[in-house]
Amino acid sequence: MSVRARTMAAAGALITVATLAVGGTAAAAAPLPAPAPTGVTHEENPRVPEGAVWTEAYFPSADNSGVELHADVLRPANLPSRAKTPVILAVGPYFSHAGQTGPEGWPQTGPSSRFADFTSGTDLFARGYTYVMVDLRGFGGSTGCLDWAGPGEQADVKAAIQWAATQPWSTGKVGMYGKSYDAVTGLVGNNLRHRALKAVVAQEPVWDMYNYLFSNKVPRPNVTGTPNAYNGIATLAPLPDDTDRYQANAAYEQNHPECLADNLTNNNNPDNDSPYWRARDLAAQARGTNTPLFVTQGFIENNTKPEDMEEYLDNHRGVERGWLGQWEHVRGNETNDQGQLLMGRAGFFDEVIRFYDRYLKGIRPAVHDPAYAIEDNTGAWRAQPTWPAPTSYARPALADGEYVDDGIAATLAAPAGQEWDMEHYTDPAPPAAKSRAAADAHSYFTWSTPVESRLRITATPRITMNASATGNVMVRLWDVAPDGTAVMFDENVALIERAGRVAFDLKSTDWTLEVGHQLGVQIGTINSGSWRDTPSGNTIEITRARLSLALQNPRFDVPTQGDRSPFLDTYLRQYTRTLTGVGEGTFRLALGHRH
Repeated sequence: MSVRARTMAAAGALITVATLAVGGTAAAAAPLPAPAPTGVTHEENPRVPEGAVWTEAYFPSADNSGVELHADVLRPANLPSRAKTPVILAVGPYFSHAGQTGPEGWPQTGPSSRFADFTSGTDLFARGYTYVMVDLRGFGGSTGCLDWAGPGEQADVKAAIQWAATQPWSTGKVGMYGKSYDAVTGLVGNNLRHRALKAVVAQEPVWDMYNYLFSNKVPRPNVTGTPNAYNGIATLAPLPDDTDRYQANAAYEQNHPECLADNLTNNNNPDNDSPYWRARDLAAQARGTNTPLFVTQGFIENNTKPEDMEEYLDNHRGVERGWLGQWEHVRGNETNDQGQLLMGRAGFFDEVIRFYDRYLKGIRPAVHDPAYAIEDNTGAWRAQPTWPAPTSYARPALADGEYVDDGIAATLAAPAGQEWDMEHYTDPAPPAAKSRAAADAHSYFTWSTPVESRLRITATPRITMNASATGNVMVRLWDVAPDGTAVMFDENVALIERAGRVAFDLKSTDWTLEVGHQLGVQIGTINSGSWRDTPSGNTIEITRARLSLALQNPRFDVPTQGDRSPFLDTYLRQYTRTLTGVGEGTFRLALGHRH
């Protein structure tokens, strides 16, 4: 009897077929089964998603620091262990086995459920994708000190991409997915220019890490609470049935208390030009990058705000998809108790999987998705090939004026001891007053004349001015109806360190003014609980102020599907006032020729 074997490749797996010769007659034996996936299934542990097999892995970070990173790997259960698939990678602080931001009461260990909505909503494993969650240094089962998206965490992202691309079950093509902090790591991934990274989906990220804690050298109320919150996440106790290696890594901070102390002091420098913050300016680092990018951003976000978004997108040179609109810190698929989509637009997971299929599998979609789908303050959605898409520009001169920098609403700030992580922070609610005089000792206004046709203020407004003394300044933009009803739709603040020229950006916006409405520009002291300023008490004279605006003609909008996002009405209730003493206007806002 003789046996000979031949090996053939089928569906990316190795299958061995034996042929047996008996008495001069060849008989084909049954094919040997492909190796079954190794690891833990849903049937063995309900924390494992259905259709997946869970294993854990460890590998070093890319900076030769000795940091060891932990990964939870979810492979399709219906594929052989050696079947090659593209990999969707999520890297962040929220993947601890014990819980995302605190203990979740799990009776046994298992992979995080943070993006279970994504894996089930896309049917990810049945579609032939592997999903990998990697703990940033200091979190979950990884060692090392927290680094607030700095060089250390950037090295973690680099190592995670490289590791996911070089596993025997990987096609070498990696996509990243996340929201909030793990959307930040997606932007980091793009900035790394790694050839294996083929697509990034980043929902509600921070585009420059400085802006989450400071605004032009004015601290935000979470400047100490956020580092404290992440220290708490980093010190989450592992579960009793976690492996010895996982438990030892999770206890890293106990043996290195300097990690927690440094995390409280490293990022408290208000100078955005310091080496610490330059290393975390993701928008600047995006210059010339080209990874296909799918982003979402709420213009009226009360957590991760649209600051330096335009700079990041301008610097990015690759394919872009975007959902931009009037919502809070939510996911593209998220709904409220009434079943309303919180972003207002249907089909997020369908679009995401078409995006991944296109750039990780080379499958051209049968459905055309607009590059950008945008909701403005009217609740209407439009499609655009890019954002922003201004049709003209304006740079009106503003009135001279003065105000007392007394920080009249500083007491509205949230308690200093409160802790917020990036997933849960919201700005303190504004005061309940519904009417006020337009001008007082604390601020003054400049008004446009009533607009003669509908126009949209888009992109990122910028203010320049001369200030006579040191102190603080807040600039707000108001949409003012003929009856004095006004909505504050954009704002930012700055520290005036010396008398002279002051210039800074407001938040990016997309706000349409109706016919007969006026733009009100308010300049004054910081009267908001959204910052923790130190009032100077000085009377500050403002001269030679100008506001740079990008304008868009709504007449050329191309409608696309989408409903009014529910948070828009919440925002309007919170930020609508009746202003008395509105002036006739000193500058004109008008659309120029389309170009």
